[in-house]
Amino acid sequence: MNQARFELMLVGWVESPLTDPKTAPKQGHEGSPEAWLVFEPWVLQGLEGIRAGDEVIVLTWLDRARRDVLRVHPRGDVANPEQGVFNTRSPDRPNPIGLHRVEIVSIEGDRFRVRNLEALHATPIVDVKPVLTTARP
Repeated sequence: MNQARFELMLVGWVESPLTDPKTAPKQGHEGSPEAWLVFEPWVLQGLEGIRAGDEVIVLTWLDRARRDVLRVHPRGDVANPEQGVFNTRSPDRPNPIGLHRVEIVSIEGDRFRVRNLEALHATPIVDVKPVLTTARP
């Protein structure tokens, strides 16, 4: 089995009142508070064109997740039959990449205020991508 390794570069981090994974919402639209995406200065040019009101996909590295998990009860509820982790949104998985669809509320320099983000405080950000609703040039 090939155990290739890849290098990710931190482009920013999350500032959020959410600090405890046990009490954080499972999904951003389930009552998450507004939070900040704080970006490293060297990536600011790459954020050009993103505006308040836009929806973006934020990819995070779920640094507090377990990486040895392959089966889970969806949503952590033992009443749900156990499934393969790749069929769930569980943070615990071999490569704990978080996928978050958020709305940009405001932009202040290297800080983007967002809503619908369930990531914990200090979670590393590895990428941001636009939500495509129509063809873009």
